[in-house]
Amino acid sequence: MKTWLLVAAERREFDGIRKRLGRTEERDGFGARFACEGIRNGERWVMVANGPGRQLAGAALSDELIGDLRKEELMAIISTGYCGALDPELRVTDIVVGEDARVRSERRFTKGAVATRDRVAITAAEKRALREETGAIAVDMEAAAVQDRAKELGVPYACVRVVSDTAEENLPLDFNRYRRPDGRFSRTAIALVAMARPFSVMPALLEFDRQCKLASLALGDFFADCGF
Repeated sequence: MKTWLLVAAERREFDGIRKRLGRTEERDGFGARFACEGIRNGERWVMVANGPGRQLAGAALSDELIGDLRKEELMAIISTGYCGALDPELRVTDIVVGEDARVRSERRFTKGAVATRDRVAITAAEKRALREETGAIAVDMEAAAVQDRAKELGVPYACVRVVSDTAEENLPLDFNRYRRPDGRFSRTAIALVAMARPFSVMPALLEFDRQCKLASLALGDFFADCGF
């Protein structure tokens, strides 16, 4: 069966895709923190999420996973999920497609370079500096590692991301401060900080959460209507 492998950092980034697929089944044994799969038009869609950053993304694409999926049936490995906009024209829920990806869709999307950094771009000033340094239109934390692994395997690669925060936007917290030694974010630490600052941090954090939910739905709509 033709198989598409989607790689993100967090399971919530797949919420919109899973909604559009209909029935999906969570899987054990792939070696990633989260894995699920569903069928669309007779093709298998496998989604794995193992946490943020290059190291965890690379670990998600283990030999165990690739062997289970049968490499010869892999149509593409797709890095997906949220990204921060570097291009000031991009808005929340806009779709960003990597400049080398071959994607067909009647829905609007923007093609361009996506810069990968092993940290969250927190401030508008940081995003402007990244834009000037790289010329990229968006920034993420995993795409480069996924691309490297796809190249190593000899499998086609694509990057399809959705904007969760704009270039002019400061995020509500410096999430980099709350990464554990394994590279994953400590949700408990973030929640404690938010509760300690209910009038300054909490409203902004809730608004960012709302943006992420909308972004997930927009990503699902795009995948439902696109072709590779």
